[in-house]
Amino acid sequence: MIYTELTGKAIKLMFEKHKEQVDKGGLPYVFHPWHVAEQMQDENATLVALMHDLVEDTDVTFSDLKAYGFPVEVIEALQLLTHDPAVAYMDYIQQISTNPLARKVKIADLEHNMDASRLSDEQLDSPKRREKYTLYKKSLELLQAKENI
Repeated sequence: MIYTELTGKAIKLMFEKHKEQVDKGGLPYVFHPWHVAEQMQDENATLVALMHDLVEDTDVTFSDLKAYGFPVEVIEALQLLTHDPAVAYMDYIQQISTNPLARKVKIADLEHNMDASRLSDEQLDSPKRREKYTLYKKSLELLQAKENI
């Protein structure tokens, strides 16, 4: 992760909007986008990683992000990363795979979401978790294959 004026703005926005949320393991949610951002090497990827769940999980809109002055490339990647429930998950992943910025962030997001150490033993043993893990693994393989082309 790199620190710039824009990443500082994204950090503050991400923290403000996610500060009351918790992840599936019961930890403050802000650590998930922070972790994903720490895997990034450039400003735009850091911005996308920090804000990848904002529109999907908070009251922030794409218009808000534009008004905050975030670059068009960042907003376009965030639009791809915001899953519309009406779109099948693998179709959503396929759309992400077409954008290098969104793809890079989604790979880091999936890797973190698949980290079993973030969950309790009970959560790990659930059929829903096993199903989700299989879907994430398939998604990760598709995205990594596109990344290596």
